[in-house]
Amino acid sequence: MFTQFFGNFLLNEKLVTPEQLVDALQQKKETRMKLGVLAINAGYMTASQVERVHELQSKMDKRIGDIAVELGYMTEDQVMELLHAQPLGYLLLGQTMVDKGYLDNAQFENAINAYKEKYSLTDEDIANNEDSKVESLITSLVDFSKTSHPALYEQFVSLLMNNLVRFVGDDFTPLEPEYEIKSTSFKSTMQGIKGEFEKETRIFADEAELIQFACRYSGEDITELDEYAEASGQDFINLHNGLFTVNVSNEEQIELQLTPPTPLAELTPNEVSNCLILPFQFPFGTIRFSISL
Repeated sequence: MFTQFFGNFLLNEKLVTPEQLVDALQQKKETRMKLGVLAINAGYMTASQVERVHELQSKMDKRIGDIAVELGYMTEDQVMELLHAQPLGYLLLGQTMVDKGYLDNAQFENAINAYKEKYSLTDEDIANNEDSKVESLITSLVDFSKTSHPALYEQFVSLLMNNLVRFVGDDFTPLEPEYEIKSTSFKSTMQGIKGEFEKETRIFADEAELIQFACRYSGEDITELDEYAEASGQDFINLHNGLFTVNVSNEEQIELQLTPPTPLAELTPNEVSNCLILPFQFPFGTIRFSISL
């Protein structure tokens, strides 16, 4: 989750463009973590020190860690610690940005420090996927305070993001929430939640994005918006809502029921006029989910 919100932070701070972020998300899985970015993130080296080491490495046949130790920038123990560290997702995204030239080391250093400071994050929080920090990130994106069930909305959104990571892919960025749409090109599947938390939920997108979403979710090569693509969208929202209702029952002792997902149909703007709309930017396009307010 911290990787996804780091992308959101970079966009909001206008440090990268949406096109650059999409490109970096596509390339992230192919990125090899480098010692310089790890050292900057750990606070062992500054961006200028990393640049100095890279400059020297271009003139001598030595490893970056060896040069950093010789210059007194790091100890051998610190180098070994970083070499054996498990790369965190948000650092891979940052490394990709640096490799692509979208950020230089100084901009990355400033961005990562500002991101951690804004959300009071430590590497330990991120490595342990600290629940309270994840909640803080989500509530910074969406203000649930004026809703009738703030905790349930928050749980719905948190679970949705986790399910996207688990069943579709982690290469997405949550965009700013929307409360209306103007496009008439979206197709949607709706499922109702009945009970004390009675809501309408939807997944919707343009046809091309729905096809790619279905490919990801099903693991099949789907090339048109056919019954398999439609079934994938219905199955994902039913799976998510099913897990949500089970969690609410177990944790809140609130019993909820689900209606069957509706067939895929064109979405009119008034159908989501009183909804929280959550857009998620994947490399293949934007998928939106909505839940009525």
